Amino acid sequence: MIGIYGGTFDPIHYGHLRTALEVKEAVGLDEVRFVPCRLPPHRAAPEADPERRLRMLEIALQDAEPGFRIDTRELNRPGPSYMVDTLGSIRKEIGARPLCLIVGMDAFLGLPYWHRWRELFDLAHLVVMRRPGTASDVLGELEPYFRERRTDQKGTLSHQPSGSIYFVDVTQLDISATRIREIFKTGKSARYLIPEPLRRFILDQRLYLSS
Repeated sequence: MIGIYGGTFDPIHYGHLRTALEVKEAVGLDEVRFVPCRLPPHRAAPEADPERRLRMLEIALQDAEPGFRIDTRELNRPGPSYMVDTLGSIRKEIGARPLCLIVGMDAFLGLPYWHRWRELFDLAHLVVMRRPGTASDVLGELEPYFRERRTDQKGTLSHQPSGSIYFVDVTQLDISATRIREIFKTGKSARYLIPEPLRRFILDQRLYLSS
């Protein structure tokens, strides 16, 4: 099984890496592909350019968990980075192999605002990361899909190529890329929030400094 973990990764940090590892182990994924977004449709453009965000990913994943990969198709594709297009192109490459889109709880609840979001279920399972003990009630336009597709059986994901919703409790470290950028802008240390080689790269490149 392949897991897809999308984001701007501006910069990638231990919160991303730890949750990716926990989902990989909980679901039994063969690999997790980190997919850096070129142009997010629903948020401000990243501060770092695509080339340096890719380089930061490469540094962070160097000597990291076996099975962690980088997929650059969104960086190579012009226009807004719609996940439905990304999953569609991956599906063409892998055939009927099970595919899992990894999202946080907030992103899952905001799914009806995504471009062609209903088609996502034809392309992949949704693996939703949540804090232990968090309620999973879903209302609104997403609710009938939630009722129909939710499963508590991990084996369902490996026996079908797509279509299910599965929740994984993860240790959500209180780390955000926004806070890390602010730390660099104010001249404080981001040590222990991101891998040390990545911290040194950001300092060397003078990224996230106030203008």
